[in-house]
Amino acid sequence: MAARSRGTELDLSWISKIQVNQPAVVRRAEQIQARRPVKKEWQVAWLLKAVTFIDLTTLAGDDTFSNIQRLCYKAKYPIREDLLKALNMHDEGITTAAVCVYPARVCDAVKALKAAGCDIPVASVATGFPAAQTHLKTRLEEIRLAVEDGAKEIDVVINRSLVLTGRWEALYDEIRQFRQACGEAHLKTILATGELGSLTNVYKASMIAMMAGSDFIKTSTGKETVNATFPVAIVMLRAIRDFFWKTGNKVGFKPAGGIRTAKDSLAWLSLIKEELGDEWLKPELFRIGASSLLSDIERQIYYHVTGRYAAYHDLPMS
Repeated sequence: MAARSRGTELDLSWISKIQVNQPAVVRRAEQIQARRPVKKEWQVAWLLKAVTFIDLTTLAGDDTFSNIQRLCYKAKYPIREDLLKALNMHDEGITTAAVCVYPARVCDAVKALKAAGCDIPVASVATGFPAAQTHLKTRLEEIRLAVEDGAKEIDVVINRSLVLTGRWEALYDEIRQFRQACGEAHLKTILATGELGSLTNVYKASMIAMMAGSDFIKTSTGKETVNATFPVAIVMLRAIRDFFWKTGNKVGFKPAGGIRTAKDSLAWLSLIKEELGDEWLKPELFRIGASSLLSDIERQIYYHVTGRYAAYHDLPMS
């Protein structure tokens, strides 16, 4: 991970001037989605790069130690070794960027990754994920417990009501407390953009989260009706760019929710490259939150190597 974000003092004068041009954002999103993806070996290279940005995630009510263990093994060995050998990429140390789990499963993930002999960080959702409708004291304690158990990254979710009612100072103060509770762990702030009401609110919430010291801003929990969309992403990326220009502070971006296909991942990488440049195309500043994306990427790589599509049993998740 990159150095911790410094954050800034709250600047409400900046927030008050913000107004997003929605038709222009939608047109830009349509341009990105209309692009023809790269082909053949170029596509494989980009897909292998995409693997290194994935926060491999399980957030299920029936998570157990055994399936966390399998997930961690898959994080260390995301693509079958024979496929990597065919591409001469078997010595490149390709792993996913992190493993993301519920707070109660952090110990399991830390233990499994240690047993696998790798230093992939464990990320934990927290703060009453996904709704954030619990007392602030409880949400802060949840962060501290996850960090105590070994989480190196904390994906917090904001109280949407603070955005919907324009209580920007309260939102800033809350995220500052989340940051403090994280200690040395990195703070990824989930905006739950599908529930913020407008693109202008998305920009304002992004800016507040960065001012408050978030290391990443993240689109969604994956549990909302609307998750990661390109219009929302463009607004968040422009906010990241504006914040960098004004402060010199680089903040990361993480789309999550509904990113399931290799083709999807290529579009997201293209968007980052065009909006923020190659500097952001590294795991320290870009992540993709996903549970099923890796399977489709591996399937496409299998097809490139063998010329046929894999059967389900050829590429088990773990």
